[in-house]
Order: sequence, then C-alpha cells, then structure tokens
Amino acid sequence: MSPDPLSRLASLEGVPSAYAAARDGIDALLRDRGLRRTSPETTAESLLLGAHASGVLEGSVSTLEEVRSGSCDEVAQDAVRVSTELLGLAPTLSRTPLQALARIHVLAAADLPEPQRGRPRDASAAQRLRGVGELLTGSADVPALLVAAVVHAELATAAAFASHNGIVARAAERLVLVARGVDEKSLTVPEAGHLALRPAYESNLRGYAEGGAAGVHAWLLYAAEAYAAGAEASPVRRAG
Repeated sequence: MSPDPLSRLASLEGVPSAYAAARDGIDALLRDRGLRRTSPETTAESLLLGAHASGVLEGSVSTLEEVRSGSCDEVAQDAVRVSTELLGLAPTLSRTPLQALARIHVLAAADLPEPQRGRPRDASAAQRLRGVGELLTGSADVPALLVAAVVHAELATAAAFASHNGIVARAAERLVLVARGVDEKSLTVPEAGHLALRPAYESNLRGYAEGGAAGVHAWLLYAAEAYAAGAEASPVRRAG
C-alpha cells in the first residue's frame, strides 16, 4: 500500500470521529494521570504488559507472573526480548524504517538461522515491506493512530518475515505511537487492547487481508476501539 491511500482511509465514514475520540482518551490519560507521576519503571511495566499480551496473541500460554519472573515460555521470551530494545528504535523508525523493522525481527527470532533473521522471505515480501516503509516515512498529515493501525495490519497480514510476524506488527504499532508523539513515554498498552478484544482482533485482521475495502474499513474502526482499550490497560491508571 502506497502512502496516497491513507488520506482517503482517514476520511472514511466513522473513522475521523473514532480516531479523534481515541486520541482524546490517550491525551487525557497522559495529561491528567500520567505526566506528573510517570517514571522509567512505569514505562518498563507498560512494555512488560505489552510483551505478555503480544506473546499470548502469538501463541504463548505463559501467565503475566511467569513473564515477570522470567520463567515464561519461548514465545513470551521472544516478545520480552523485543520489548527491551524497542523504544531505542524510535529514531530509526522515522529515518530508516526498514532497518528498524528488520531489527525488531532479529530480536524476536533469535532462534532462527541467521540468514532468516531480519530478512524478507522473498521478493514479494520485500515489496510489501517497502510499502510499509513508505507509510512510515510519509503520511505526515494523517492521524498517527491511523498510520499505526495500517502498519500493524500490513505487517501482520503480509507475513513478510519467516516467523514472528504478529510480534513484529504489534511492536511496530507501539513504536509508531512513540515516534510520532502520541505516547512518547510508551505508557499505553495497545497489545493489551488487542488481547482484550481478541476475537474482534483476529477476525478484523482476516477481514483486512481478505475483505477488500470493507475489510480495511472495519479494521480501522476496530483499531480505534483497541487503542482506547490499550489506554485503559495502562499502568498509569493503576498508579492513579
């Protein structure tokens, strides 16, 4: 998908109001309950919650307590490994997004043979990744939340890497929110929003891949709801 369609997507029925409401909710959380009391520990907790949720969506059966203690299964360990380096990739995502996406996959897929880590599966997959890179270097006038939603869906449905595409997609989504100033301290937990809405998450991803324009529209409306749920899952709310 080239950058041009995003302006059209941003004007689809219900999308402007849904994304404005989601952004307002995130801004209210960060302004009213977050900024005066946030700490690196709060960000670390948000990343841990996100790693657990992303791992579960990828097939992990580990509990949050097991993830916290380091006794989790391999899939959860993969998601945690991504989370530990993710925020440092925000400048790279803005400048050279394909490099950032490759690094996320390298972190997630540490057990794969080296030639399969951080590289697209084939020429078609490389083309899809280039399209995602174009989205990430353009679309300045499109709401950042919408860019994050499309990047997530493109990465998840293209399955451009040999494995861990869901973990990469959800990590990239969080990173877009950081890099584009929606949630610079990464205090919301979009992965937990998707987990809370798991049946809708999975069905709308299928719709995005297979349902044409209607499927894309439905995904965008779903994603706005998921971002609101991700704000509700923020550790800032518990601190408050």
